[in-house]
Amino acid sequence: MQALQAYPIVVVTGPRQAGKSTLIRESLPDWEMLSLEDLDLRRFAQQDPRGFLKLYPAPLIIDEVQRVPELLSYIQTIVDSSGKMGQYVLSGSQQFSLLAGITQSLAGRASLIELHPLRLKELQDNGDAKQSLDQLMLQGGYPAVHARKLDPTRYYADYVASYIERDVRSLSAVQDLGNFQRFMRLCAARTGQLLNLNSLASDCGISHPTAQSWMNLLEASYVVRRIAPYHRNFGKRLVKAPKLYFLDTGLCAWLLGITTAQQMASHYARGALFETWVVTEAIKWRAVRGDKQPIYFWRDNIGNEIDLLLEQNGQITLVEVKSGQTFQSEWLRGLDAVQRHLGEPVQRALIYGGDTPQTRTNIDVVPWRRLGLAG
Repeated sequence: MQALQAYPIVVVTGPRQAGKSTLIRESLPDWEMLSLEDLDLRRFAQQDPRGFLKLYPAPLIIDEVQRVPELLSYIQTIVDSSGKMGQYVLSGSQQFSLLAGITQSLAGRASLIELHPLRLKELQDNGDAKQSLDQLMLQGGYPAVHARKLDPTRYYADYVASYIERDVRSLSAVQDLGNFQRFMRLCAARTGQLLNLNSLASDCGISHPTAQSWMNLLEASYVVRRIAPYHRNFGKRLVKAPKLYFLDTGLCAWLLGITTAQQMASHYARGALFETWVVTEAIKWRAVRGDKQPIYFWRDNIGNEIDLLLEQNGQITLVEVKSGQTFQSEWLRGLDAVQRHLGEPVQRALIYGGDTPQTRTNIDVVPWRRLGLAG
């Protein structure tokens, strides 16, 4: 981990079972690694943090460190007094509680690395992306599904059960766990759509504040991500609501009841799942580079829409996503309309579910498999 040369602490975050512990162990095989999921270790760290850190001195890896957030203040004292780089690697799977602790105690002392489920490039590099697009979306990106050739239906059923029992119970006082799982399924049916919390709350039979709290919980544990609309200097013409995306299509597909690639191919949500897959590839691509810039979408009040708007070094890139396998010229209408609104030079791309790359006037038409070539 190169960041250890520049910072005393590296923090690795991401969803459960995304491979954080494996990555850290392989990167630092000589470091001692402790997990605060271990109840005895957790109690020790809570009751005697100084004694804990004295018994287990740096260099040290602490997994699920958000279980004992007060430990971060003591780690701050140690790294400040020594002045050395590369002392601790901390990891956790609960975004908000962990990041809050870092902001309060470790600001300026820690480099943050966000690890998501596998990207297409990683699957291709391991020879595990030869399947169809429908099968790939069904499997999702969690490493265990691919490394151990697991049935995704069984894997995601177990994943949700474990997630609800562990993260949901520990992060929030959710009383009705069955209703919370129903909430997750209703969110899955809205992936790739504008988020209307009032409608979601009504459909689930819960209050708006409860829906907001549960949505925050899903985002805190890396299940979903809200993408903000691009809003620069366009006033009331643009929508203000964010779009909702699941961060893994395999999990989303399971929540929708999709269990086979054949079912995926004809499912009403296939287009939304493909859009979700492309958006999460963009999120992962930026995370790998440590790029903290947000991604956006564009939608105005007369229906012009672009699925992705990326800003990089002052350059705007517009990306439209279509799940069809045959290119159609009308797919470019949204790109043309949004470019006219922006009134400035932009890069443009259309990512589709086919296999043939094409170059049209001022646009690259990119087949889905080529996303793995982005590096």
